[in-house]
Amino acid sequence: MPATIIALAVSTLYIVFTVWLAHWLRLYATYFIEQPLVKSLFLEAIATAELCGACFELIIIADNWGVSMYAIYLFVLTVYWSMTWGDASACPYTHLEDMVLGNKSVRIAFLLIWAEFLGGIAVFKYIQVLWALEIVSTHKNRAFGDCTTDLQARPSLLRGCIMLRNVMTIPINSTRNTVVPVLIGALIECVATCICRVVSRVLGDLNPRFSTVIDSFVGTSLVVAGRREPPILFDGMKAFNYSGGYFNPALATSLKCGCLGTTFIEHVTVYWIGACVGSIASLRVYKMPFVQNFVEQRKEKIA
Repeated sequence: MPATIIALAVSTLYIVFTVWLAHWLRLYATYFIEQPLVKSLFLEAIATAELCGACFELIIIADNWGVSMYAIYLFVLTVYWSMTWGDASACPYTHLEDMVLGNKSVRIAFLLIWAEFLGGIAVFKYIQVLWALEIVSTHKNRAFGDCTTDLQARPSLLRGCIMLRNVMTIPINSTRNTVVPVLIGALIECVATCICRVVSRVLGDLNPRFSTVIDSFVGTSLVVAGRREPPILFDGMKAFNYSGGYFNPALATSLKCGCLGTTFIEHVTVYWIGACVGSIASLRVYKMPFVQNFVEQRKEKIA
């Protein structure tokens, strides 16, 4: 059955309900938990569950109404989350950055990452319940059907080093078979994550009037670029024939780890190692003269 406006309304309702539920859980955790570390762990788990729960439904929207509709929803959600999550990030590499900068201990950083991992994994059962209702045709056979990865890895010259079978993130079209070597997928996640984090730090320093909107726009654009079916630029590859553009290890693991078409090692290589290396590299890139000169010039103009 074709996707209808009613089906889109149901998907929107599921997202709104998930966000509303997370809002109340966040209020309860803030009010009832007094120990700062425990509170932070709960808030990270809630934020990650909210992110992943919404993105599961964004899969439905992307598959049935296309990238443009998906981008609109993602942009609005990103702006909202930027204003409501507080110190929670729902993204593991932010804690690694804090650890490298000396702002967090190794113990606290990894406890927060573990909380995010658990929140992302646990929310799938909640999504299964919603999808199992099959209120609309777009949810039919989604709750218990096999999932497939979006980025299919092909054997490369490094086959002897890494077991390459089939390489993957949030699918735009789950029936599409995109062929990308594992290390290329990891490189895409790495570079895009680095760009995203540098832009966020620059905006944090400059604090322009619409910094939240600008940051959300940049993040959404990179994600959409990572999923869009690109034109052929050269033999055997397409313009970024991309990793799917998660740029968030917890999100990638919640949505696609264990799906058909990729091994656990391939998943970790692309979505954990790739993104985390890009995040840590962004700390160095941000300190480079051309970035600092840009920041200083913009500060002078603002002053």
